[in-house]
Amino acid sequence: MRHGRLRRRMGVTSAHRRALLRNLMRALVLHKRIRTTVTKAKEASAFADKMITIAKRADDLHTRRLLVSKLGSDEIAKLLIKEIVPHFKDKKGGYTRILKLGRARPGDASDMALLEFSVLIEAPEKAKKAKKSKKSKGEKETKEEMPPVKPAKEKEKQKAPETPAADKGEKPKDESEKKGGFLGTLRRFLKGSD
Repeated sequence: MRHGRLRRRMGVTSAHRRALLRNLMRALVLHKRIRTTVTKAKEASAFADKMITIAKRADDLHTRRLLVSKLGSDEIAKLLIKEIVPHFKDKKGGYTRILKLGRARPGDASDMALLEFSVLIEAPEKAKKAKKSKKSKGEKETKEEMPPVKPAKEKEKQKAPETPAADKGEKPKDESEKKGGFLGTLRRFLKGSD
């Protein structure tokens, strides 16, 4: 008999719950630490511990296929086997930990938690955008002394001879008038040039 097998349902269908746990596990493997609700963190922690236990078996085809069937992704299974499992070869459980953050979500004041691996694993660094540094007054002055660079379009206009429309007596098109796109077509239609 299977008494007492009921886990946290989290108010979703079983397929949705399975997909939710897969996605939480995928995020945990990729980022090494995730922020979620306490209930989801407890379920994801149990799921992650089971997946790491499976991955600790010999690196064979059966183990890999089991992980792919549970996680739904071949690349996550490979990352789990190659990067995460070597850190836990001496441990026999307790691969994840939950750090409670309190009622931290501003929308509904839900209890939030951090779910992370119990052993320190370096997360991949994201490519950060270069911040604009504050320039001193001396740097601003040197920039103003340099001659301004003209865009390529202005250079072409200077080199191009006068248009033949000016020779024929036609008025040249305004530069503010745009040629293509929906608004350009609408503008020409309303002006009556089409």
